[in-house]
Amino acid sequence: MIGGDDSISMDSFCLLARMRGSIPKICSFPKVVGMLTCEICGEDIMLEEDMRTHLLLSHVETDMRCPLCPLSGVSYDELRFHISSAHPEEPHRVRDPAPFASTSGCSPAVTSSKKPRMPQSCTAGDSCDTAGEAAPGGDSLRREHNSTPGGGGSSTGRDAPVTPTLTTQSPKTRRALVRHCDEDKDGVEAVHRDAKQTRLTSPGEEKVFSCPMCGLVCSSCFILQGHVELHLQEPPAAEGEERFACPMCSVICSDSFSLQEHVELHLDHTAAVSSPGSLASDLKLARELQREEEEQRRRLEETRQEREEFKKLQRQFGLDGSGGYSRQAERAMERAGARGLMAPGEFHCKRAEMMESLASGVDDGTTRTRGVVQALYEYYQTACKDHVHVWLSAATDHYCSSAGDKGWGCGYRNLQMLLSSLHTIEAYAPLIQENAAPSIPRVQSMIEEAWRAGLDPHGASHFNRRLQGTRAWIGATEIYTLLTSLGISSRIIDFHEPTGPADTHPRLFEWVKQYFMSGRSTRLPPRLISTSLPPLYLQHQGHSRSIVGLEQKKNGSLCLLLLDPSSSASDTRKLLRADTVSPAVRRVRRFPGSLKHKQYQVVAVHGVMSAEEKQIRISKSRTLCAERIP
Repeated sequence: MIGGDDSISMDSFCLLARMRGSIPKICSFPKVVGMLTCEICGEDIMLEEDMRTHLLLSHVETDMRCPLCPLSGVSYDELRFHISSAHPEEPHRVRDPAPFASTSGCSPAVTSSKKPRMPQSCTAGDSCDTAGEAAPGGDSLRREHNSTPGGGGSSTGRDAPVTPTLTTQSPKTRRALVRHCDEDKDGVEAVHRDAKQTRLTSPGEEKVFSCPMCGLVCSSCFILQGHVELHLQEPPAAEGEERFACPMCSVICSDSFSLQEHVELHLDHTAAVSSPGSLASDLKLARELQREEEEQRRRLEETRQEREEFKKLQRQFGLDGSGGYSRQAERAMERAGARGLMAPGEFHCKRAEMMESLASGVDDGTTRTRGVVQALYEYYQTACKDHVHVWLSAATDHYCSSAGDKGWGCGYRNLQMLLSSLHTIEAYAPLIQENAAPSIPRVQSMIEEAWRAGLDPHGASHFNRRLQGTRAWIGATEIYTLLTSLGISSRIIDFHEPTGPADTHPRLFEWVKQYFMSGRSTRLPPRLISTSLPPLYLQHQGHSRSIVGLEQKKNGSLCLLLLDPSSSASDTRKLLRADTVSPAVRRVRRFPGSLKHKQYQVVAVHGVMSAEEKQIRISKSRTLCAERIP
């Protein structure tokens, strides 16, 4: 109470202030001696003018919040109607007086008082309900009230009952207040409906509310409440009564107006989600842009990696335009001169010899070792008595890599070994124009001439029809193309997969044995056999060698004899000396366990072609076919 017995209570003052919009100026309080105590928050105030200001700022114009849900920003009447309709069966308890009213820079002071502190009511109408009048909610509002030690109030955490506030009023005043409450009830409901319509048309917030009975998502708890009421208030269908079903969910409305309002909720939500300015559409657009950006970044990264891999392959196969045999040889001599390993006079002499060899098209012979097969024949006559059979090819010279073709010239050097053997065989010698082995630039020129004649167009396009001036690798198909252009019949045998344990190729060794045994009688061959067959070109990934012989031991195991272009001329010439031939032979032996590449290709020469057969081979070379084993 503010004054004596005939003074006006705080709830009556708040009700009058709500109805009139402000504290009436004609309202006066009896002058009392001492402090005035606010019965809503318990604050002690000295003057009546300060009390009016306190009530106006702290309890009349403040925003209210529902203690049972996140609803806030409503008036007393809206909060009262919300609690009675949305929480009719909940024991209305308030967690803390502070959430009900929040004012900027002002908080009620908690002081001791002789009277128990009165909890703040939602509206003046609630005061009328506690006085014994009928209220829509039917339950009295209770909340937690914490008091300071020695304050004389209820203990911390206990529930303080709502104290009737009209006990000191006159019956006339009480009837007037109750009448005002009844008259305002319809107005409060109209305000509540207007607030719902305003919230429905207002922009959606980030927090959404989902209907637990259908898939509708609402942006406001008021909209969701009205929607759920349609679910809960569905009366049983009478026989013959027309019902209106929602085409977007399972709700059934009693009339067309309710159905229209319900469908508009769906349409408003869909429009809010799909509208250009909505948060959901902006988020969707941002995700699409991010996805497109990531996809574009991934494509650019793949393109960059492909370009780098292609350049790496070009460098690996000598197609990066960094120069060919002559350029690499000249750079090697320049480096040797810069390191002091070659005198200036020697540098110019070797450079002149190289230019003369390139001009003539004949190999200068600095990397050639003659008489290798003959040296092997003499070695097996006196050694290796435990071998049952040894087959050797026709005479073949060994060509090793030089400074001009180091790292990429193995295919050209093996072709030189094959051509040096064909020179010694009467059937093939007339077909080879050069009396000596051609140089590497000359071999490149011969392969280009074969491409221009129509051989292997697919392979020609792979090299862009150009080999001269490059460090391009060549393989079995280029050897086949060059031999065909010379009129020499050959074939490619493809051992495309391992045929033995531990990724070995025993079928390759058996095929080589059959090759060296071809053309001989079926009677038991001698232990050492020198054939007139040319060597075999053996190709695998990254390297190639020449097969010039085969060993067979008493236990039936086979061993190939290979000449490798990567072996230096000094190591190969050890086969020519009796004191070093035995360890040198061990370096040319290859057992099945040492050939473990996934794929091997063999080029074998087996005759001379006529002009008609050559034309047929050229026409069929558009798609080269190898013999696959197995």
